[in-house]
Amino acid sequence: MLNPADNIPPQTKGEETDVIHFADCASEQEAHHLFLLAKDRLKDISQWHVLSGPHSAKFAITDTKGDEVYKIAEKGDHFYIDLPAPGPLAGDGMEWVRIEAMEEIEDANAESEYITMTVRPVANPRHPDKATAHFYSHNSTSTFIVERYKNHVSAAVHGRNETPNNKDTGLYDTVRNTIIALAAREGLSFPQWKSLVKGILDK
Repeated sequence: MLNPADNIPPQTKGEETDVIHFADCASEQEAHHLFLLAKDRLKDISQWHVLSGPHSAKFAITDTKGDEVYKIAEKGDHFYIDLPAPGPLAGDGMEWVRIEAMEEIEDANAESEYITMTVRPVANPRHPDKATAHFYSHNSTSTFIVERYKNHVSAAVHGRNETPNNKDTGLYDTVRNTIIALAAREGLSFPQWKSLVKGILDK
């Protein structure tokens, strides 16, 4: 059987986090329809803050120059995360990531189907020659997975190799990134991802 977890990068250093939410359906057909809805919600990154509810960070896809655009996510897209906290100078106040991998397996008649999307911190596309613009380093990844198995649907976020971005970042960003990364490690990022995965599966 195909296993979407195979698309999660291996953990080698730093912290790892796993946030997951499940929804049970009355039938596999109902679960398939929920999977399709959840898959579309996952790819509609600019609406994540709506799914996550009040106090959420804002998310927006941009073009290669860093200008906000409304589109459905594809491999290679950049998007920014505007946290309800002071942002990095390198990111013009936002955290920046790039979608480096996406895989979709859609089959209503199969035992399982899924979509995976892995993102990695990168430089601000408005200033591509500068340092990674995120509180986590370029080695870190987040993999988002929506999966249907029989009549069960799940949405998850798997963080791997989460280390503070404090090399060659300038004094302000070095201190700021270290503080935010430590706060995330202590669980402050959990409510954001938990509200998002619940929102993705909301019937």
